[in-house]
Amino acid sequence: MFLRLAQQHRQFVQDLVMNLQALAIVLERRGYPASCYTCGDRMNSASFMVSLGENHLIRFLVSDYGITWTEMRDDRELMKLEGAEAVNQLQELANLIKESMPIYVGKQPLVKR
Repeated sequence: MFLRLAQQHRQFVQDLVMNLQALAIVLERRGYPASCYTCGDRMNSASFMVSLGENHLIRFLVSDYGITWTEMRDDRELMKLEGAEAVNQLQELANLIKESMPIYVGKQPLVKR
């Protein structure tokens, strides 16, 4: 049972890392400075950062050791979450970005959601 759980956790971390990479790309395309760094090609850890405005920074770390979300403004920590709460906050960020994306027809935005 424990080997199966360990494998499931590794797969979860890998999926999360891939999604962080995709989110960083989307944010960059939307004009937000964002990055997602991984160590090696095993996809077992990542450091994701995005600047949401002047002096407003989000850092999300994931590894086999844990998951953390840290939000800072003016170099002060506003919020630090771990585990499932950190992942929920990341989902909220993704939802905000998704809701603010224009729908394109050809090369022109048709409607903003």
